[in-house]
Amino acid sequence: MRIAIVGCGFVADYYMRTLPNHPHLELLGVADKVYARAQKFAAYFDTVAYHHLDELLTDPRVEMVINLTNPRNHYEVTKAALAAGKHVYSEKPLAMAIDQARELVVEAERRGLRLASAPCSLLGETAQSVWRALRRNKLGKVRLVYAEMDEGMVYGMPYRAWASESGTPWPYKDEFEVGTTLEHAGYIVPWLCAMFGPAVTVHAYSACLMPDKVPGEQLDPANAPDFAMGVITFKSGVVARLTCSLLAPHDHGLTIVGDTGVLHVEDTWFYNAPITIQRAINIKRRHLKLPWKEKVRLVGGKGMVYQKRGAQQMDFFRGPAELADAIREKRPARLSARFSLHINELVLAISQAGLQQGVYRMTTTFDPVEPMPWAK
Repeated sequence: MRIAIVGCGFVADYYMRTLPNHPHLELLGVADKVYARAQKFAAYFDTVAYHHLDELLTDPRVEMVINLTNPRNHYEVTKAALAAGKHVYSEKPLAMAIDQARELVVEAERRGLRLASAPCSLLGETAQSVWRALRRNKLGKVRLVYAEMDEGMVYGMPYRAWASESGTPWPYKDEFEVGTTLEHAGYIVPWLCAMFGPAVTVHAYSACLMPDKVPGEQLDPANAPDFAMGVITFKSGVVARLTCSLLAPHDHGLTIVGDTGVLHVEDTWFYNAPITIQRAINIKRRHLKLPWKEKVRLVGGKGMVYQKRGAQQMDFFRGPAELADAIREKRPARLSARFSLHINELVLAISQAGLQQGVYRMTTTFDPVEPMPWAK
């Protein structure tokens, strides 16, 4: 499939380093709202720079647009790409407002086009191996999940000095203005929804705990959440607690509690993170954890190269590649439009909770997601 990238910012490097894993994707060129940035990026990665978005969208060779723009530009760029008759794979989220996200999904369906959203962490070896263990009843009935998306005290780090491989600075203002939940919750929420089904209700809280994030610079908005917590009830009955922050010590752990064991993943941002299961026994009046942990064998991953700079080791182009395969094979995509819409609504519900009390009832749903072929 012939593709083009819109947005040559920090994350685009991550995609380019894993594009060689998918030789059936042919990159025709890149575009950015700043043409000089597109030129620099294209020269570094030996591709072509379109002068502007319209030039890319009117190129009849382009079949799929990879939307890697700032989250606040996702809606407009995706809408324009769909209007031009292109399939779209968008970085997270689909849109900053649920009505806009819903509009994009309806428009894609109306035009017979495919739309999907990052992240593709669900398609990684660790996620698929966890899911396989659950389907094989390695934990018994699952009751409870704890998921952490804590990034450490980012404001105290030298983030102004961070830059991508091609030299693009880390967009700290965008990150702080969008908020930690919209930026990071998506890495784990697709795991939970695929494994436990659609979310039904969300009890959430979010807050800005450090308003003076960038001394001497004005943020818009100035109070985007840097801490959020959601308690999610899934249609299957499983309950998950998700925590996101830009202050608490770094933790991307996942713990799944079942009747016969507890599964743990140390870091869900690593495609090859180890998985362990710990069990317990009753001895007389005591309930004791066994001193050893079972290792769960990882499936897949042979011959893959992952993005290894930064805090994550993922195959960023696996999402677009899976969408391209689904289009060619005329089957549902694993990160489908309706699945992506559900994730978008769930993450927004947590991020926008503020200090309000009560329960948010989900309005979207999706068809069951299929595991990767090599993980069945």
